[in-house]
Amino acid sequence: MVATTSTTLANGLTFEQNLTVPQPRLWSPETPVLYTASSKLYAGKALKDAYKTTFGIRSFKFEKGTGFSLNGQVRKFKGVCNHHDLGPLGAAINTAALRRQLTLLKDLGCDAIRTSHNMPAPELVALCDEMGLMLMVESFDEWKAPKVKNGYSQYFDEWAEKDLVNMVHHYRNNASVIMWSIGNEVPDQSNANGPIIAKRLQDIVHREDPTRPVTMGLDRFDDDFKYGIAGVLDIPGFNYKPHRYAEALAKLPQGFLLGSETASTVSSREVYKFPVVKAKQQQYSDNQSSSYDLEACSWSQTPDEEFAAQDDTPNVMGEFVWTGFDYLGEPTPYDEKWPSHSSYFGILDLAGMPKDRYYLYRARWNTAKPTLHILPHWTWPGREGQTTPVFAYTNYPSAELFVNGKSQGRQTKGPSDQPQSRYRLMWNDVKYAPGSIKVVAYDAQGKAAATEEVRTAGAPHHIKLVADRTALMADGKDLAFITARVEDAQGNLCPDATQSLSFAVSGTGSFRAIANGDATNLESFQKPQMRAFQGQLVAIVQAGGKAGAMQVKASGTGLQAGSVTLQTKAR
Repeated sequence: MVATTSTTLANGLTFEQNLTVPQPRLWSPETPVLYTASSKLYAGKALKDAYKTTFGIRSFKFEKGTGFSLNGQVRKFKGVCNHHDLGPLGAAINTAALRRQLTLLKDLGCDAIRTSHNMPAPELVALCDEMGLMLMVESFDEWKAPKVKNGYSQYFDEWAEKDLVNMVHHYRNNASVIMWSIGNEVPDQSNANGPIIAKRLQDIVHREDPTRPVTMGLDRFDDDFKYGIAGVLDIPGFNYKPHRYAEALAKLPQGFLLGSETASTVSSREVYKFPVVKAKQQQYSDNQSSSYDLEACSWSQTPDEEFAAQDDTPNVMGEFVWTGFDYLGEPTPYDEKWPSHSSYFGILDLAGMPKDRYYLYRARWNTAKPTLHILPHWTWPGREGQTTPVFAYTNYPSAELFVNGKSQGRQTKGPSDQPQSRYRLMWNDVKYAPGSIKVVAYDAQGKAAATEEVRTAGAPHHIKLVADRTALMADGKDLAFITARVEDAQGNLCPDATQSLSFAVSGTGSFRAIANGDATNLESFQKPQMRAFQGQLVAIVQAGGKAGAMQVKASGTGLQAGSVTLQTKAR
């Protein structure tokens, strides 16, 4: 398909657009096909300006009785909320770091992002277009009623329409943008002006972009229906209300709803607490949260509770989990306990390393690839003979656990009054004995399909470096993320290793930043050394401006050094 249009403007200039779409194909998360429109401005025959617009072709609907469909296929959002910071790199945008985040989310099976709670960086939206992630682009965290003394409420009357129009104009040509959000947990839900403001903002969005619906994150369920704001929105979005989805659907004229912010489960990577119990606002003396994924906040839930509500309630169109990655600030449940200074909510930690929860979501969301993950680690000196539950996160229907070769029985996922029993396999009465735990997963036909084994680690012996990429662009900007693992002589991760690791970078690159995922760690992100947390950390290196080889070496007291070589290549 080839189209050319030419328009003579009132000032005598000529505006020309050229569009070439060979064999048009639809954009979707699975096939993010993009095209380019070329626009040129002429004065006579002299070219004065030129601009290229990237776009995709797709259709979607939100329908009563059906929910959300993209290109004619009904689907649920498998989304995450993300803050804007990039962990140890800070808030300044970095395209390479964003690409890594999106790559990890795609492997998770995530297909959508909510920009919480602000207009996104253009680089993020362009990457979502390219890589195939749908976007809920969000505007405000505050309307007229203030949350804090110096918040946006003092500017709302003068700036709300200007800012909203700017946001919509900037991103309305992006294929990844599926819906607009006009607010998050605004206190105006609880007064009669709330629905009036919501309708005004929604009308502005419809005026500027009639092709996409409007939503927001509602967290005051009773007031949302008492004052009527839930009925105003194109898409009613509810934060942390899975237990009231059925009640909401019975009242909503739209006939569907969205989990606009869900879960807020808290955990620290590879940290496990005993006894293993479901808890809210649980605190420990080390300011960590258990990675058994059973701890949440006073207002929030475990992933399984949201899964069950999504599965049991028709016309719930999916969810946006709080959050994809840990971020700087909001260290709930340790908001008032120093030195905690980054969140515990992430499916991945501040360094971008997956927590156990990553595999619980992956087992549900990534249907194209097998998932089998077992927890906890199996290095527990002093716990011999004590109850140490073992969980498996898998998209296979059943699995059998072996402790030092002895079967602990087979578990099968299925209907249950307890949500956890529907989505994870649990052996709650296992007694710890050094050696190994092995899980064998079985497919629907009962055949062994996958195996995972974790062994008790010996003394820390060496550092192993694993780079997410071995070839970088020699543009002075590209990044590689290198995971450093403290291992024993047999290559087992040492989960209790806390040695300080130092990095040296030579050749065609330089050290950029470092993080270990510990929300209590106060070591500098900018210095090339940091202690390992649960045996691991991530160092970030940056390509220089010349092609060649970059060598990265890590050393630590009493450990054999590790090294890796990366190549930087000219465009």
